[in-house]
Amino acid sequence: MRVAVLLYDGFTALDAVGPYEVLCRVPGVTVTMVAERAGRVRTDTGELGLVAERSLDSVARADVLLVPGGVERGTTATMANTVVLDWIRRIHRGSTWTTSVCTGSLILGAAGLLRGVPATTYWASRPYLADAGAIYTPGRFVEAGKILTGAGVSAGIDMGLHLAARLSDERTAQAMQLAVEYDPDPPFDTGSPEKAGPELQQLALKLIADAVR
Repeated sequence: MRVAVLLYDGFTALDAVGPYEVLCRVPGVTVTMVAERAGRVRTDTGELGLVAERSLDSVARADVLLVPGGVERGTTATMANTVVLDWIRRIHRGSTWTTSVCTGSLILGAAGLLRGVPATTYWASRPYLADAGAIYTPGRFVEAGKILTGAGVSAGIDMGLHLAARLSDERTAQAMQLAVEYDPDPPFDTGSPEKAGPELQQLALKLIADAVR
């Protein structure tokens, strides 16, 4: 079972690494980082990079496709990259699961995969799902046929555990949750826009924008 994680300049590290840490330990699963060109790919902050071991033209199929989100610059550029979008469509045709985290769903939408499909995304990007014909659906992750979309950033871990259960079984996924000691107990209760309120929403977006390199 091969999982292909698409990397692109400006992706968010945890969007890719969160699900990776879960899925790479599922028995029988191999996770490969893929980019338009093999090599180091910068994250949105520019201070961290991941290595794509394979280029798009060297990966003709995958059982699972995972598209992480990123800052506006990275996501928007990828949404307009016909080479990447064509590759996503080809992989999707033969995949068992096509998945995204955060604004990665907007990239799936740009590839034409979300028309009439229930999906989720990063909280500040919810209105843009409609542009792709998707049906915004609240939740840490949303499963619709073989398409599985995760909400913002850390929700990729939740989605990864759900996918692990689908790829193996619930007991294995439960053990994987313990293996990565995923037992959230945050010090603050501001992890959703509804709980945080307008002032913190604006501050959160500013912190993200200021960290972009």
